[in-house]
Amino acid sequence: MTKMTVGWKEEAKLLELNIDPIKVKVDTGAKTSSLHAFDIESFEKDGTSYVKFKTCPYKRHPKTIVECESEVIDYRKITSSNGQTQLRYVIRTPITIGGTTWDIDITLADRKKMRYKMLLGREAMHNILVSPHKAYIQSD
Repeated sequence: MTKMTVGWKEEAKLLELNIDPIKVKVDTGAKTSSLHAFDIESFEKDGTSYVKFKTCPYKRHPKTIVECESEVIDYRKITSSNGQTQLRYVIRTPITIGGTTWDIDITLADRKKMRYKMLLGREAMHNILVSPHKAYIQSD
């Protein structure tokens, strides 16, 4: 399989969550991918755990809110870069960068104070190479 090259930041689509596009920081220091989420509520549907949440994926448009719903596939203890540990919901959804789409696991976290509303962690990078001195390679 040929690996796609990405820059340290890229635009991505999370079409099952109705997010198109979102600026993503490609973070080789993070194990797990993370998406900004708030008003998170869990519920059951047909015996399966789901989560509904809101996100504001566009830093320059803070009033644009997207409501999402997804199956919960796991709960994970995540230690953030500031050393705090949280138990977070994990969802699985397709991501599209450039012309390539693959499934990734994403934790839901409050990232409102962060520059990027989404991090792409190492677990989601099995098919990509990172060129850390470039940005938006797949957007060109």
